Amino acid sequence: MVLLLKTLEDYMLPCMSKTHFGLDCIGCGFQRSAVLLIKGDFVASFFMYPALYPMLLFFAFLIFDTFKKIKHSEKLKLTLACLTLIAAVGNYTLKLFLTN
Repeated sequence: MVLLLKTLEDYMLPCMSKTHFGLDCIGCGFQRSAVLLIKGDFVASFFMYPALYPMLLFFAFLIFDTFKKIKHSEKLKLTLACLTLIAAVGNYTLKLFLTN
């Protein structure tokens, strides 16, 4: 398992926005956050990229809804999608203003 995690860290994709323009993109931190989550460091994962948790919840709900239909699934999908978007944009905005 440790070897797999080390391998994942070796093959992370660089952020093209940060590489070429010096600015974080809205997804910066997602890969590192996912690796931290797999390692079990939930708090560090949250601080690295807070939108990961609502995103995972959203995708889990989409998969669950595929197999078992839920009465108000469209409203729940929209709510989870909006929560994910708000978390991602909020994180991005904080990064822009706190790092500069």
